Amino acid sequence: MPVTTTPPVPNAESRPLPPYRALLAVDAKDFTGLPAVQHAAVSELIPELVDDALERAGLHALRDAKRFPASTGDGIVFGFDPVHLPFVLAPFLGVLDGVLGAYNQQEVGPRIRLRASVHVGPLPDEGRRGDGNAKPRNDVHRLLDSRPVKAILADSSEHVTHLAAIISDRVHEEVVLGGYTALHPDRCLEVPATVEGKNFAQRAWLYVPSPSSGLLRAGVLPAREEPTAPPAEPQQPQQPQRRYEGNSQQVTEGAAVMGDIGGDFTYTGRSTTSTTSTEYHGTNQHWGGGDNVSGDKHVDGNRT
Repeated sequence: MPVTTTPPVPNAESRPLPPYRALLAVDAKDFTGLPAVQHAAVSELIPELVDDALERAGLHALRDAKRFPASTGDGIVFGFDPVHLPFVLAPFLGVLDGVLGAYNQQEVGPRIRLRASVHVGPLPDEGRRGDGNAKPRNDVHRLLDSRPVKAILADSSEHVTHLAAIISDRVHEEVVLGGYTALHPDRCLEVPATVEGKNFAQRAWLYVPSPSSGLLRAGVLPAREEPTAPPAEPQQPQQPQRRYEGNSQQVTEGAAVMGDIGGDFTYTGRSTTSTTSTEYHGTNQHWGGGDNVSGDKHVDGNRT
């Protein structure tokens, strides 16, 4: 059978923009850790739980109008009319969390905890086999695999937190900040969505319907690196104290900074070994944006 499909050349000519489609993707935590005998049953169970939540959230029309649905083995993805986006954010995500919680209270079957991602963008939807394949589809999967949403489930209570959702910045801006959904902006946490080993980095928003302990320890916010102490120098002469008056500081060695610093401040110089005491008067400093430094600053042994 001869090949008849030729990919179009980008920017060679103007062509109609594909229709905007919203996307929902869900993925099960620790699916590969399940015994092999359970994989097929869990793959079948996940869309059933999603459909149950759609029904309970009153989204009957969406359940029957999914566009280019597909199974990912440990989850599902499908497109839908963006008109439903406000209702997918709320109440659907909260209802899905409740459905998962009720299921997980049973004593039979593996515990099902899901990640979900929500995105929107132009996607081909013409009844062809390639429908739904474009950058927004790739992005919704990258969001689903991103570090912040994985970290939530990894370090939250399996008895309380059954669902963690990550919302693309476009959906957050147009639907949440636009005021079209019952999901309040204060329930969304801005996160840097990155995927290990992938060239992907986007601003996104995390929403956890049932938060539990350990969210900060999970790495939702990047940990601050502790400064490494320099090696001790033997027989180092004792340094005099430098006294600052007005808004005062006492510094044995290093740079004395008074006020706010906007941006990075790096001190690379070495303190002088002079034993002369120096006084600095900070009463005439300007307090505002930028660096406010009182007194002398020594950089590489030179006074400036």
